[in-house]
Amino acid sequence: MIKTLAAQIKEYKKVSIMTPVFMILEVVFEMLLPFLMASIIDDGVEAGNMRHIYAVGAVMIAAALCGLLCGVMGGKYGARASTGFAKNLRQAMFENIQTFSFSSLDKFSTAGLVTRLTTDITNIQMAYQMILRICFRAPVSMICAMSMAFLINARLAAVYLVAVVLLAIVLFAIIRGAMKYFKQAFPKYDELNASVQENVSAIRVVKAYVREEHETRKFKSASQGIYDIFMKAEKQVVLNMPVMMFTVYGCIMLVSWLGAKQIVQNTLTTGELMSLLTYCMNILMSLMMVAMIFVMISMSIASAERICEVLEEKSDLTNPADPVYEVENGEIEFRHVRFSYHRESSEAVLHDINLKIHAGETIGIIGGTGSAKTSLVNLISRLYDVSEGSVCVGGRDVREYDIETLRNQVAVVLQKNVLFSGTILENLRWGDADATEEECRRVCRLACADEFIEKMPEGYHTYIEQGGTNVSGGQRQRLTIARALLKKPKVLILDDSTSAVDTATDAKIRKAFAEEIPDTTKLIIAQRVASVMNADRIIVMDDGRVHGFGIHEELLRDNEIYREVYESQTNGGGDFDEKAGEE
Repeated sequence: MIKTLAAQIKEYKKVSIMTPVFMILEVVFEMLLPFLMASIIDDGVEAGNMRHIYAVGAVMIAAALCGLLCGVMGGKYGARASTGFAKNLRQAMFENIQTFSFSSLDKFSTAGLVTRLTTDITNIQMAYQMILRICFRAPVSMICAMSMAFLINARLAAVYLVAVVLLAIVLFAIIRGAMKYFKQAFPKYDELNASVQENVSAIRVVKAYVREEHETRKFKSASQGIYDIFMKAEKQVVLNMPVMMFTVYGCIMLVSWLGAKQIVQNTLTTGELMSLLTYCMNILMSLMMVAMIFVMISMSIASAERICEVLEEKSDLTNPADPVYEVENGEIEFRHVRFSYHRESSEAVLHDINLKIHAGETIGIIGGTGSAKTSLVNLISRLYDVSEGSVCVGGRDVREYDIETLRNQVAVVLQKNVLFSGTILENLRWGDADATEEECRRVCRLACADEFIEKMPEGYHTYIEQGGTNVSGGQRQRLTIARALLKKPKVLILDDSTSAVDTATDAKIRKAFAEEIPDTTKLIIAQRVASVMNADRIIVMDDGRVHGFGIHEELLRDNEIYREVYESQTNGGGDFDEKAGEE
């Protein structure tokens, strides 16, 4: 874990080294001050030597200024190192997330990734700054103060040594008790973020069903969970201060009593006693800072583990040693394919799939909910890898291709239509960043999106809100289809992507595809038989198996499932999951 995190310090190594150097120098100058004060009292004030007071006072001022300068520089470099470290961590996490396969993304919730990129990174940033500044400063300060105390009077300094040992044991026990609660707290942030994300993204549904109070109670419950855990941890940590102050004042009283007796016996001077009392505060406050570091580190360990989970996650989809960079055509073949989302799972999603689709064909895919239609097409663009068998595109196993090359030639319009904040043109150019406006207009005509775009006040420069909330579901579907067409793919997959458009527009889109992109292999997943009945061939999926594969007339004659669905939709207007003839 430390190696993974340390690799992200990168260009901030120099300032990370300079920070503790300046903090140690600050301690050295601070430790001189009580020693010099003792000299002023003993050799200046009591002896009535004003020259000595001025001379040593000038040295004290210089030491204080040097200490101040070192403290400022330590703070400056520490802030730069910690914020830079946090920046690199965020960048590394985000870049690694972009490489995740779908199976990798399945391991993390969206809210969990957001928490890791925000709250967890902030905890690590604060901990790193404290380590660079306090973790070096406090031990050095304690050691220097203890050494100076023993140099002045070993018998009285022994009081500090005993107090430090006892206090360290007590503080360790307190922090150990608090650590288990901190580890439980940060997963609770995932639940809180999930509640917020779900509520905000679905706020229209919440309001439509008047569920504001329910959502408020759900958020309050998640927030209360974090509060309860942190309260348990803080009840442990809060004991630090009273224990610390009891020890500090106990030491002051004991050293004052013993020191007074030694002054009477002429074995200790007043200045030396003042120095010892000052070093007492330095020693015990340094120990308190060390305790604070342990608290912060204990909080950050849980965050560090969660961050490393993301940084160390490796996609199970990788390029071969000598990848192929050209897809010859849109021919697709499934050879004895078996697939499950979890490799160790004994239950497969797809069972022994054998299909051959010719380049340029239009293939309809129809089946009930859960019949694995989407799982089937996800294997073509290698969003997942098969568990057994192989999927070939253009005569080659998809695992032989460079992943970017394959996905550029296999355009997928997923079930969930996603648009990004920006203009319509900017959204379309996700398909081709260098596309001209005329090319964008052409694909919009193919997807029947031009008719509503041109009615907008700013046309193709109309701003799309995040998620496409200012356009309808059907308009969003047509824009995502146009975006996919702009890639000029050899294979186009439409995963139920015309479900929100009317049948007339659906028919126009299919006709445009047939006329304008005849060489592109088109796979159309649909619930409506009308959307696929004119396809070259139709695949009927049932429970992860190919139940039928042929033209509309053949399936209507020979395939019971297809026939029942066709009859239910043409006679009663039902959908695929409401089969005719069922009691």
